[in-house]
Parts: sequence; C-alpha cells; structure tokens
Amino acid sequence: MNIDVKFAELDVGFDVPALPGMDEADIQTPCLILDLDALESNLRKMGDYARNHGMRLRVHGKMHKSVDVAKLQMRIGNAIGVCCQKVSEAEVFARGGIRDILVSNEVRDPAKIDRLARLPKLGASVIVCVDDPANVAELSEAAQRHGTHLDCFVEIDCGAGRCGVTTTPEVVAIAQAIEAAPGLGFKGLQAYQGAMQHIERYDERRAKLDAAIAMVNDAVAGLEAVGLKPQLVSGGGTGSYYFESNSGVYNELQCGSYAFMDADYGRIRDKDGNRIDEGEFRNALFILTSVMSHAKTDKAVVDAGLKAQSVDSGLPFVFGRSDVKYIKCSDEHGVIDDPQRVLKVNEKLRLVPGHCDPTCNVHDWYVGVRGGKVEVVWPVSARGRAY
Repeated sequence: MNIDVKFAELDVGFDVPALPGMDEADIQTPCLILDLDALESNLRKMGDYARNHGMRLRVHGKMHKSVDVAKLQMRIGNAIGVCCQKVSEAEVFARGGIRDILVSNEVRDPAKIDRLARLPKLGASVIVCVDDPANVAELSEAAQRHGTHLDCFVEIDCGAGRCGVTTTPEVVAIAQAIEAAPGLGFKGLQAYQGAMQHIERYDERRAKLDAAIAMVNDAVAGLEAVGLKPQLVSGGGTGSYYFESNSGVYNELQCGSYAFMDADYGRIRDKDGNRIDEGEFRNALFILTSVMSHAKTDKAVVDAGLKAQSVDSGLPFVFGRSDVKYIKCSDEHGVIDDPQRVLKVNEKLRLVPGHCDPTCNVHDWYVGVRGGKVEVVWPVSARGRAY
C-alpha cells in the first residue's frame, strides 16, 4: 500500500535501507536505488515523445509497483494513468490517488470481480480486458450490484499467444455484448504484443508488429461497420512504442520498463543498430550491493544473490565497470570475477538487474539518490499484490 512514511520512527538497517539526507555511501545493502536524474530524463523523454505523436501514455504499474513513481510519471512524464495486471495491484494505485486505471488482464474469479466492481467507489475510472462473452455477464452483474460502472477493452491476441481472441467476428461479438450490458461500456481494444518486446533486431520486431497492426486494423474496420468505433486502441511497450505510435490506428501506449531499464531491454537495438540503453533511455534502477568477502584471490563475494533479484532474463551486470563481472549467484551471495583483485571489502557496486519487474517485487523500498545524497525513500507500494 502507499503509506504515509514517518521516517523518524524508522530504523535504518531494519525498517529501511536509508533515510533522506544520508550519504549514498551509508545506504544499507542490498537494496534498490534509483538514479533520480536518469529516471527523470527517461520519464520526460517518453512523455515528450508521446505528446509529440498525439499518443496517450498509460504507464505499466506492474513494472515498479510504486504509487510514488506513478505520480512522478504523471507529474513530469505526461502519463494519464496506469496499467495493472491484478485487481489487488489496481486497488493499491486507486487507494493511492491514481484516477485512471486499466486492468490489462482478464478477471474471472467471482471474489476478484466483486473487488474490481468496487474500485470506482475509490474515485478511479476503471477499464478491464475481456476475451470471453461469458465474462461480460459476470462483470455486468457485479457492477449493477455495487452501483458502479466498468469500461471494457476487448483483448486481441496479436501475437503473444496468451489471452485474447484472434478473429474480427469474435471481437465484434464481445464488443456488442459489452455495449448492451448494464453497468458496462465498450471502450476499445487491448492489443499489446508482449512476445516481441525483447527481440534484439529492430527489423524482426517490426515484422511482428506489422502483423499485429494488420489484425487491429481489421478489427477496427469490423467494429466501425456495426457502429462501434473504439475510443481507444491501446498497446505498445518499451521495445515497440515507435511502431504503434506511427501505425495510424493505435492512440494509447502502455510502456513500462523505459522508466528504469534493465539488462534484457538494454540488449535490444534501435533502427540504427544501437543498444537502447546507450542513447534512447538510461539505466536508472540498480541493485546496490556490497563486497562481503574476498577470501578467494580472483573472486569477490557480494551480498546480492537470488533473494535480491530475478535472474529469469539473465544475470545482472556491474554498471560502469569493465574490470569486474558478476558471474553467478546463490540465495544470499553473488560472485564477482575480479582477476586483478581491484575490489575491497565493503566496496559498493551498482548492479543492473536482468529483469526489472520481478526484481522490484522482492524489495520493500526504493532509495532515490542524486549528487551522492539520498533524496527520497519510496515504498514499493504494491509489492506482493499478485491476487
């Protein structure tokens, strides 16, 4: 939850890894730190891009799970609201004051549908994805019972192979059912091609998106033929936003990782063949870790292991260093290859995680730093909200 942090009551090293005003050198590790200059640069860059291309920017809350980061994205980064993947996650953002929320997923469990239908009572406008006509009746019943209104996107499976329908007649049938259902409104289309976001080559990503855009254009034509022109066509991620924004059919982006960046996204290439973390966006999120042992001549051991990060997309890399390399990890330890023995015990390193989303979800706090000082400490508000 987004909590009112009373820092005077918090104990550094037990409750929090740092407090505002501390020197960066005194932050307790392992923890997540945010380079605030890099973060703000990323937010402004994507926000300016969306504005200049006439696109709405709805940022992915599942990436950072932080009400504070979301509010910063809205304040300086032109975001209009957030996407969430789970109802409990959406509730955290609604309780934290975010007023435009898309649950970019299907909700089928009766208890979850009940909570979803209550979210508008917290002051938020809510959109949810649908890919089954039976779900329309379930959502309508709950909205009527609570006296609320839910907008709906029909989700198209445009290549990810997960949720969503694959034919225009299915899209039209579900949209018509939504429009006819009390308590619901047809808002548009969810068409997020998640499977191609991390494909390294620009031309290969573009080919995947071209196929998705063709599906979306066909669906829009089918909807317009029955008088149901979608208000929003939503999709696009950090690896593809330039394709959707120039498609002529999408009008809303759903980017997430651009704010923080990670090692996996950093490997993909732009149209000129450059890594996107070498010009497009900057690394802003790091796992701060400390050397705890150098008993082995050519290896240092740090305190950030598996419990401090997700390695589903590979190991982290040591930021700004070419002389040492993170080579393996266990629960509580990370092993750094240090052939020249340049590292010292208690020396701190910044690690860029392989995958930011699940890494953020194993921490309680972000420590925002600028100029060697701790400027802010933000809770990972929706950590663990996976139901």
